[in-house]
Amino acid sequence: MKARCALGALLLLAAAACEKEDPYDSYQQQCVDKINGLRASIGLPAYQRWRGAEGCADGEARSDSRTGTAHGAFPSCGEYAQNECPGWGSLDSIVNGCLDMMWAEGPGEFNEGHGHYLNMSSTSYTMVACGFHVTSGGAVWAVQDFK
Repeated sequence: MKARCALGALLLLAAAACEKEDPYDSYQQQCVDKINGLRASIGLPAYQRWRGAEGCADGEARSDSRTGTAHGAFPSCGEYAQNECPGWGSLDSIVNGCLDMMWAEGPGEFNEGHGHYLNMSSTSYTMVACGFHVTSGGAVWAVQDFK
C-alpha cells in the first residue's frame, strides 16, 4: 500500500511539473475582461476567453517582436482577426492604454482606421485570445486574436 501511495504521489508531482502555467495568465484575463467591459458599454455580449490559443498568441507576440513587424505572424493561431500592441512600455500599459486607444478609434470603416475597434466590437467573433511577450529590453508586444 505504501509503495502505491508513493508511486501515486510521484505521478502527481510529475504531472504537475509537465503542466506549464503561462506567465502572462493574469494579464490575459485582464485583457479579456477589458475588452468585454468595453463591449458591455455598448450592449454587446462578452467574448469567451480562448485559452486554447493563448500559448500560440504568446508565440505570435514573440515572433513579431523579433521581426519588428506587427501582424507578422497573423494568422498562425487560426484566428480570423487580430489587433496588436507593438513595443509598449509595460504589461499594465497594454490593458490600460493600448486597448483603450484601439477602442477610441470608434465605429467607422475598416480601411479608414477603425479596424481595431471593429474587431473588438464585432458580433461575428465569439472568442478572444490575448498573447504577450516582453523583450530582453523590456518592450511589451501583445496580440489579441479573435475567432
